[in-house]
Amino acid sequence: MSRIDLSTYGLSPSLGLEATHYPELFVARILSQSKGIYRVISEQGEFFAELSGRMRYETIETANFPAVGDFVMLDRPSGDQGNGIIHHLLTRKSVFIRKAAGSSSQAQVIAANIDSVFICMSVNNDFNLRRLERYLSLVWESGATPVVVLTKIDLTEDLLAKCRAAAIAIGVDILGISTLQNEGFWDLMAYLSVGQTVALLGSSGVGKSTLINWLSGAQLFDTQMIRSDDRGRHTTTRRELIRLADGGMLIDTPGMREIGMLDVNTGFDRTFRDVEAHLDSCRFRNCTHTNEPGCGIATAIKAGQLSAQRWQAYQKLTDENDYFENKAAFLKKKKEKFYQIARLNRNNKK
Repeated sequence: MSRIDLSTYGLSPSLGLEATHYPELFVARILSQSKGIYRVISEQGEFFAELSGRMRYETIETANFPAVGDFVMLDRPSGDQGNGIIHHLLTRKSVFIRKAAGSSSQAQVIAANIDSVFICMSVNNDFNLRRLERYLSLVWESGATPVVVLTKIDLTEDLLAKCRAAAIAIGVDILGISTLQNEGFWDLMAYLSVGQTVALLGSSGVGKSTLINWLSGAQLFDTQMIRSDDRGRHTTTRRELIRLADGGMLIDTPGMREIGMLDVNTGFDRTFRDVEAHLDSCRFRNCTHTNEPGCGIATAIKAGQLSAQRWQAYQKLTDENDYFENKAAFLKKKKEKFYQIARLNRNNKK
């Protein structure tokens, strides 16, 4: 039986070196997960694995458990003698994390060791710039490279306008695809060379399953027509790493009903570079950006250099991020800002 070259599954030289620190164990990559059972691939092929008791009980944070795309160290090279046991998680070069749905602020790993992320957004009613800003912040924070993929471009009569609007994704490639017109798919292959991993993100029904079927050349996932109200139908139900014939890999993800921000300071810096450039031009360091003289934000909005909607989105996501990072400090900051604005208003009336 020929051995599988795990470098074609994304195993880098640095990860290979790290794996040698565990000479009694064997390296594998996680392809999918279901109810505590992981499907993995090693040099000897695919099999199932589960966490060691020690790893299960000593891991406190959910984000430190293995996820799809992770490289792990197991007690066996194949499943000939039953399920493998995962003992160690190798260092992640990138990790996509979001806040778990609901009121909990617990972090949830979507996928790990990703090179690029296709942010899929259809040009019908799903087209939402505020959601795109959230995705961009999370992807930049993960360490992966975002790529905006506009799907179903046959549904719009003004694709150029949509592309211009999506240009809030500063420095990010924006591509368009259409299933009906079989257009744009080849442009995506540049991101899927041998050993490269791409994750797909987007709301339910934007066409992720259709995209995977095209890229793989097979009907791997069922697809459904959009509903009469122009909204998509949910098709994908779990995350899974798929290796394509040309060597690249895809990680599909279920459509996200809720995207929570969670300590994404670096992501904000990359996503809102245009906004933060104007913040640096304020006359006063403690400017509240409401009615102070010399406010860089107010000047930029008045001059048409920055949209009010873009500024409001920045404020909303910043507040959300600050809240998750430190609730007490966030509430104190909001209280201080309230009194600062009140003092300014009183002084202006005088």
